[in-house]
Amino acid sequence: MSDHLEVLAHAAKIRFEECPTLPELDQVKAEFLGKQSPLTQAFKGLGTLSGESRKQEGDRLNAIKQAIEAALSARKQALEDAQIQAKLAQEALDVTLPGRGRITRTAKHPITQTIERLEMLFHSMGFITADGPEIEDDFHNFTALNTPELHPARSMHDTFYLEGGSLLRTHTSPIQIRYMENNKPPVRIIAPGRVYRVDSDATHSPMFHQIEGLWIDDSVNFANLKSLLRDFFRLFFERDDLPVRFRPSFFPFTEPSAEVDIGCVFCAGQGCRVCSHSGFLEVAGAGMVHPNVLQHVNIDPEHYQGFAFGMGIERLAMLRYGVNDLRLFYENDLRFLQQFSL
Repeated sequence: MSDHLEVLAHAAKIRFEECPTLPELDQVKAEFLGKQSPLTQAFKGLGTLSGESRKQEGDRLNAIKQAIEAALSARKQALEDAQIQAKLAQEALDVTLPGRGRITRTAKHPITQTIERLEMLFHSMGFITADGPEIEDDFHNFTALNTPELHPARSMHDTFYLEGGSLLRTHTSPIQIRYMENNKPPVRIIAPGRVYRVDSDATHSPMFHQIEGLWIDDSVNFANLKSLLRDFFRLFFERDDLPVRFRPSFFPFTEPSAEVDIGCVFCAGQGCRVCSHSGFLEVAGAGMVHPNVLQHVNIDPEHYQGFAFGMGIERLAMLRYGVNDLRLFYENDLRFLQQFSL
C-alpha cells in the first residue's frame, strides 16, 4: 500500500477545519471517505493480500478511517453549534420590553368571587375559616355526624368510594368534626370547600362547593341561628327587606332541624317559574347540633350547645347572578366568564 495513506487523517482534519458550512463539509467528506477516495480503493485492494499481511494492512486502514471520521464528526458538531448560536443571536428576545399584543382583561372565577364574598361577610360576624381534607374516612364523614349505618347518603348511588375504605367527602361537615376534635369551645367557624356526590344535571354537579357554619358555646340557641342567617342573606343579596323563613325538617346531625328559605330574588315574592310560584326559594339547611355529634368529639352536651348550617355556593352564585344552569360555571366559555370581570 502507498505510504501517503498514513498522512490522510492529518490532511482530512486540515481540510475539514477549512470548511465554513455543512454543505461544503459534505463535499470534502467525499474526497476522503467516498467510493472513489484513495482510502476506499485501498480497502478494495486488501483482496490481493493474503494471511498476516492482509490483517496488518486492514488494521492500519481501519485506524486511518476512524481518525478521519472522528475529525469529520468534530467539525460537523462545531458547525451545527455555530448555526444554533447564530440563530439564537438573530432571534434574541428582550423579555423586559413591553408586550405588543392585545392585553386580555382577566378576572377571578365567579365561584371564587362568591367564596371570597361569603368569607368576608362571615368574618365580619366573628367567624374564622377552617379547612380539611377532601378525601375522608367513614367516621368523620358519616359516623361522627350521627348518620345511621343504612342511611341513603352512605349508598354508592350518592357517595364516591375509594379503594381501602376512603371516600370523597360529601359535605364539608367533616371539617367541623376535625376542628372540634382539636379545639375546645367556644367554636365559631365556617368551612367552605369542594364536595363530591354522584349527581349531574342543570342544577347538580359531581363536584360542587359548599359552605357550612358551626357555632358552639354555652348559651347559643335557635334564636341566634335565625338572627344570624337572616342578617347574612340580607347582606349577601343586598336586600334589607328580604324575607327569610324556617321550615321544620330532618338532618341526622341536628335536632331540631330546619330548611331555610328566602323570598324569591327574581319575582320579589310574587311567584314565578324559578320559585315554582311559591314566592320562596330554598337556600340552606340548619339546626341545633345533635348531642350525639358533640359526644363523638368529647364535648359535654349538658354544658355546651350550638347550631350548624350549610348551603351550596353554586346555588348562591346562581341566584345572585341570575344563572340558570350550574354547568355554565365549569364549561370554561369565556363569553360567560367575562361577564364577571370586575
